[in-house]
Amino acid sequence: MKKLLKSVALFAFVGTSVLLAKPNITILATGGTIAGAGESSTKSAYSAGAVTVDKLISAVPSIKELANIKGEQISNIGSQEMNDKVWIKLAKRVNTLLKKDDVDGVVITHGTDTMEATSYFLDLTVKSKKPIVFVGAMRSGSSMSADGPMNIFNAVNVAIDKQTAGKGVVVVMNDEIHSAREVTKVNTSMVNAFASPNTGKIGTVYYGNVHYYMNPTRKHTYNSEFDIEKIDSLPRVEILYAHANDSDIFVNAAVKAGAKGIIHAGMGNGNLYPSTQEALGKAVKKGIVVARTSRVGSGRTNLHGEVNDEKYGFIATDNLNAQKARILLMLGLTKTNDKKELQKTFFEY
Repeated sequence: MKKLLKSVALFAFVGTSVLLAKPNITILATGGTIAGAGESSTKSAYSAGAVTVDKLISAVPSIKELANIKGEQISNIGSQEMNDKVWIKLAKRVNTLLKKDDVDGVVITHGTDTMEATSYFLDLTVKSKKPIVFVGAMRSGSSMSADGPMNIFNAVNVAIDKQTAGKGVVVVMNDEIHSAREVTKVNTSMVNAFASPNTGKIGTVYYGNVHYYMNPTRKHTYNSEFDIEKIDSLPRVEILYAHANDSDIFVNAAVKAGAKGIIHAGMGNGNLYPSTQEALGKAVKKGIVVARTSRVGSGRTNLHGEVNDEKYGFIATDNLNAQKARILLMLGLTKTNDKKELQKTFFEY
C-alpha cells in the first residue's frame, strides 16, 4: 500500500510539473526605438539602440512568469540602418533556433522604420511553423508613457499562444496583431503607427489576451520556396518613386549602378511618366527585371492596366507596397530571371 501511495504521489507530482512547464521563448534584439533612451521623458529626442536585450527583458519582469526567457543581441542599430547583412544573420539565427526542441518561439525587438521589411524577409525565408513575433515601440524607454514594455508583454503572450503557430511571421504593436506581408507603417510618430491597409489586422492582444480573427492566405515560412540556409547575399534591387514631370535620370543611374531589378512605385495603378516608361523598357532589354507597384499606399497594381506590360516586359506586384515588392523580387532573383516565373511568384506570395 505504501509503495502504491508513493507511486500515486510521484505521478501526481510529475503530472503537476508537466502541467506547470513553461514554454521556452528566445528574444532576439536588433535595436530601434524600443531599445532607445533619451535625456528627457517629455521630449522626442533619443538615441536608438542604446539599451541591451538583458535590460529590455528586465524592464518587463512579468514575462518570466509566462515563459522561460532567453535573450540574444543580433544588432543594436536604429532600423533606418538595417541592411542585407543583418537580415541574413537574423533569418539564419531564427531558422537555427526554431529547429531546436527546446525553443518554442521567438520574439524579435526591432525599430519601426523598417520592421515591415525585416518581418516580411523572415516570413519568406524561415522554415518553421513555430511563432515568430516582431515587436517595436514608437516611444523610447525613457519617454513618459513608453509603449515598449506593454508591447513586449503582448508579444510574448502572442508567441506562447498555440494559435500563432503556422501563421507565419506576425507583428505586434499597439494591442494589434498583423501579418508580416500586409503590415506597414502609416504614421511617423503616433503609437497606432502600424496598419494593414488592404486586409486589416489578423488579431488583437489586450493585456496579454490573444484573439485571432483571420489567417494569412499567401505562401510563407514553412511552405515558402526560399531557404535562408541557401542564401548568403542578395541581388541589388532599387526603388524609384514616380512623380509629375518625372525623368529617366534615376532609371539610368540604377542601370549604371548594376541593379538586377527595379521596383517602380508608380502613380495611381502603378502608372509611369512617358520618359520613365521608355527608359524602364530599355532597362528590361538589358536584362533588368522591372516590377510596377504603386505609391498610393493601398490597393492592387494590376497587370495590363493603363500600362502595356507585355510590350515593355514589366511585371506587376499585386498589392505589395514598394518596400515589400523589393524584398520579394530580391529573393525571386536568387532563383530565376524568368519574368513569367517571377510574375507567378508575385501572385503566390
